[in-house]
Amino acid sequence: MFKRFSLFTSIMMTFILLFGCSNPETTKDTKEGKQTEQSASKEKVEITTSAAASLQDALTKIEKKYEKEHTNVDLKFNFGSSGALKQQIEQGAPVDLFFSAAEDKFNELVQKGEIDKKQGVDLVGNELVLVVPKDTKKPIKDFTDLSTKADKIALGTPDTVPAGDYAKQTLEKLNIWNDISKKIIYAKDVRQVLSYVETGNVDAGIVYKTDALISDKVKIVATADEKTHDPIIYPVGIIKDTKHPKEAKAFYQYLQGKEALNVLKEYGFVKK
Repeated sequence: MFKRFSLFTSIMMTFILLFGCSNPETTKDTKEGKQTEQSASKEKVEITTSAAASLQDALTKIEKKYEKEHTNVDLKFNFGSSGALKQQIEQGAPVDLFFSAAEDKFNELVQKGEIDKKQGVDLVGNELVLVVPKDTKKPIKDFTDLSTKADKIALGTPDTVPAGDYAKQTLEKLNIWNDISKKIIYAKDVRQVLSYVETGNVDAGIVYKTDALISDKVKIVATADEKTHDPIIYPVGIIKDTKHPKEAKAFYQYLQGKEALNVLKEYGFVKK
């Protein structure tokens, strides 16, 4: 009887010890598995948009609104001249969307298969303006004054900066390009043009209206007639090689919605 009881007790003790050793690990593994799954589900998806420099302020505000409503997305922006951004995309830069300040740069990527035409839209427009330092003593009131009343004029490089290209078109249309070409200081994008004017390093500059409106150090003295340059259109589209098509499409569609368009309008852009 005693032997049977001892044998039974030994078996039970062995079982308890085995169960006690294995169960915490199993529970731990289960918990760790759940934690891993939860961490993966909470991991943010990074969406990168290459956008024209003139969109910087509007998109920064849109970014805050969008991320507040879409906590799983981390928006990143690469701002610069549309031409330079186009070249980066052609060279394989990891980009999800392209928001250009010029149709031609955008269409070149469509033609090369970098952007699906069905995933692109002409979103907003802009105006071209002549700005001078707010405290300038130069009597510059119009584009035609540049040939006689300005010594230094800032423009974006026409080959890569759409605003610079539009400016050149306007000056050629007004027949003053040859008169002022030696006075021009070229800039990498419109924000640099604006900076040159703000600091007084040039007597005048040609930028988008949206850029001029964000500065209290310059004043607009003239607006280019839209007949003097190609239409200023900002197309946006999804890059075909995006690694996050679902999230990229969601942001692309959001940009076309009322909330985003109201922000763009607030910063001077016009709905196309």
